[in-house]
Amino acid sequence: MSNVYFVRHATPDFSIKDELLRPLTEEGIKDSLRVAKYLKSKDITKIYSSPYKRAVDTVSNLSSIINLDVEVVEGLRERKICNEWIEDFNEFTKKQWSDFLYKLEDGECLKEVQDRNIKSLQKILSESHNENIVIGTHGTALSTIINYYNNTFNYESFNKIKNIMPFIVCIKFKGTNATSIEFIFDF
Repeated sequence: MSNVYFVRHATPDFSIKDELLRPLTEEGIKDSLRVAKYLKSKDITKIYSSPYKRAVDTVSNLSSIINLDVEVVEGLRERKICNEWIEDFNEFTKKQWSDFLYKLEDGECLKEVQDRNIKSLQKILSESHNENIVIGTHGTALSTIINYYNNTFNYESFNKIKNIMPFIVCIKFKGTNATSIEFIFDF
């Protein structure tokens, strides 16, 4: 049995429009310390992350405390919406959750995000047996992973968690099969 602790990144600085380089706010940095404090006793054996700065930075304190490197996995990145800043995020996400193939020009649909993230996750799981793993991730990417293993996770579920940063989801796996999903908000 492997435990994968998916860590949705802490609060980013939304004044920085560059998705890849958007840093955490001061509050986000403090919250990343809370994440590290919670996870340091979980016998973590590997740490992976999306390549986005906010995801890496959210798990970096844990990395330092338990002396493990963060392995960046390109396939764990967040959904690409399009090449421009989108003003009505709520309407856009509602359309995407009602049609997993809906996307804007130069963007990704939720099905593509899900397939890419699941492929990366299954590779990690196939290389890890009975381990405790941390993955630094994002709200939409994580939501598509949860939806893959529990298709009752939908737009309403996403809407409830979209503004919570950070939070942790622990999924227990037997091989590549999920056996339980636990949401952890208080740490």
